[in-house]
Amino acid sequence: MTSSGAALPPVVPAAEGITRAAELVRSGAVVAFPTETLYGLAVDALDGAAVRRLLAVKGRGPWQPFPCLVAHREMMARLVRQVPEPAERLIRAHWPGPLTLVLPAAAGLPLPLVNSEGGVGVRISSDPLAARLVEEAGTPLTATSANLSGRPPARTAEEARLGGVALVLDGATRGALASTVVEVMPGRPPRVIRQGGVVIKV
Repeated sequence: MTSSGAALPPVVPAAEGITRAAELVRSGAVVAFPTETLYGLAVDALDGAAVRRLLAVKGRGPWQPFPCLVAHREMMARLVRQVPEPAERLIRAHWPGPLTLVLPAAAGLPLPLVNSEGGVGVRISSDPLAARLVEEAGTPLTATSANLSGRPPARTAEEARLGGVALVLDGATRGALASTVVEVMPGRPPRVIRQGGVVIKV
């Protein structure tokens, strides 16, 4: 049990649980899943109530926007209104992979996804399990690290068992670093916010 009294979630082998995890996400629940970097927490990124639920699970306010995973460019269009040419070059070089691009956000997104500059973080994962989860869910998913605010990010299924999470998919993470984050907004040079799984020089 957590200090709040919430029961810890079950850990399910990924091959057996991924369809159930996608169903839970579509119903508004929070699930934990491995990526090519660290464990992430997924909700339907377009569901405002689910995003607020995720804030409560992590125990933080909305000032640090949640990054998102998409399965393909068509899904990315639900989050992003424009892809500047420098971002296109980074996409061609590094997607799928551990590179999050902060791009101009589409209108009407839940506020905890959008930064103060009007950008939203998005990437396509190179991890087969994470990619399949997004594909089966059929919607962009959040991919914030699986941890309470201020605590180290989870690298194992056991570490990702947080109160308020409905299910943890058991699988291997393949990186010790979080994704690299690069902001690419119109009319400005790209800006590296965080160096991580890939090294970007701009």
